[in-house]
Amino acid sequence: MLRRTLLVAASMLVCAATVPAARAEWPERPIRWVVPFGPGGANDLIARVAAEAVRKQLGQTIVIENRPGAGAVVGTAAVAKAAPDGYTFLIGAAGVITNSMLIKNLSYKDEELVPVGMIAVAPSTIVVHPSVPASNMKEFVAWAKAQGEKGVTWATAGSGSTPHFVAEMVKDATGIAMTIVPFRSGNDGVNAVLSNTASATSEASIVVLPQIQAGLLKPIATTYKKRISAYPSLPTTAEQGYPSIEIGHWAGLLAPRGTPQPIIDKMNAAIQAGMKTQEAIDKLSPSGIEPAAGSVADFAAFIDTERKRLGAIAVKAKMGEQ
Repeated sequence: MLRRTLLVAASMLVCAATVPAARAEWPERPIRWVVPFGPGGANDLIARVAAEAVRKQLGQTIVIENRPGAGAVVGTAAVAKAAPDGYTFLIGAAGVITNSMLIKNLSYKDEELVPVGMIAVAPSTIVVHPSVPASNMKEFVAWAKAQGEKGVTWATAGSGSTPHFVAEMVKDATGIAMTIVPFRSGNDGVNAVLSNTASATSEASIVVLPQIQAGLLKPIATTYKKRISAYPSLPTTAEQGYPSIEIGHWAGLLAPRGTPQPIIDKMNAAIQAGMKTQEAIDKLSPSGIEPAAGSVADFAAFIDTERKRLGAIAVKAKMGEQ
């Protein structure tokens, strides 16, 4: 009887020991990061740098999957409905947290996604086609008003995207007329300005700095709270008299609700460690991108604040399902 009791107890100890061990083995296979925009945009580019940094921390491949469409809804919904097993994550952006305010009958709910961690912020930059006779906000506003009711054709990365919010901020702050044209990604929006299909847009520094330096785009201002480290001669919108035009292209990781907290914490730790490496900094800093990794709680607080701030802008602008 005693022997049987000891065997049962030993068996229970073995089972108890194997559960933490199994959990500790995550990740056992490649992890998928879904970018809800097309290749070439700020979130896509930041995601690829971060994926390599995190891969080295976790010892497992991070696969980037671009799933653009419907202002980030397609990719976001795919992650919200994915199995919460720690192998599918979302690279979130401003549009991701405001879609529920802009789109009726959204296919997912905000609470179906939980924050994992901020990754980085790319300063947003207002750019125009070189044919536009303006080099700063004052000249840009004067030129735009001279266009009359036609106003400015402004390219965005889709409804509710960061360029869309910049457009609404500019309209509100300056009173200029504007035709907003949504594209599938920030890269597509920039290409529209490069081809002069649209006169202006705003995009992340990582996307537009090469074209600015090549003389293919003309910078007007950065909408971030400070100047771009890789292009310090460009004043901010606040410095030019428009403090209400402020936003950055942030990229952060979210997971399906129900993802085990130990996995979220381990991924967050990998992001924080990876984004502090000199290799990641060297890849991002030439484009003026600021690594901004922090705790899960920090990211949750940021999302809450931005959802309220941008939600107010969306309501005032009646952005709806544009």
